[in-house]
Amino acid sequence: MSFAWPVRVYVEDTDFGGIVYYANYLRWFERARTEWLRTKGYSQAMLAREPGIVFSVVSARVDYRRPARLDDELVVTCEPRPDGRASLRFAQQVLRGEELLAEGEVRVACLAAGTLRPVRLPEFVIAEVG
Repeated sequence: MSFAWPVRVYVEDTDFGGIVYYANYLRWFERARTEWLRTKGYSQAMLAREPGIVFSVVSARVDYRRPARLDDELVVTCEPRPDGRASLRFAQQVLRGEELLAEGEVRVACLAAGTLRPVRLPEFVIAEVG
């Protein structure tokens, strides 16, 4: 199931022409994934403490379709998909209404917080993504 997170474009997100700077889409993708996790009752800090895991981006791909502009109201989506025992793939989009502005895929690895070595995904994540 796809999770949606609203975002408004501020001056700090744009270049001199009022167009969203390309790297900000990755920031919004990250925030949507973090907010998806919060809706499940977990924060990144909580997971780092117990059970002692962190998620690290392994790869990211973004296709830019249309520009977002200053003051736009957008929705950033993320849809987690299984990808082995220690990683997830997130299909993500940025939409302005029904208009697709950017879409991509981000792969994250589950790592032990102390060693940064891959570890199995927690059961709650496995249950969410099937």
